[in-house]
Amino acid sequence: MALAALLAGCGESAQQLLQTAELEEVQNAPERARELYRRIVRVHPNTPEATKAAARLRVLESEPGA
Repeated sequence: MALAALLAGCGESAQQLLQTAELEEVQNAPERARELYRRIVRVHPNTPEATKAAARLRVLESEPGA
């Protein structure tokens, strides 16, 4: 998770945030992934990454324990 935190702080482009969120999912950190997906949607709303982030949020939020 330290790598993801480092990557998130290196730049806040929509693409970088999306890659970091996807990494968080792979590392079984759905809470952190959701936080990053929400940031993408909020900070970069009119981007293809925001569309992808919103879709992943819907999936993650529909899972048990979300």
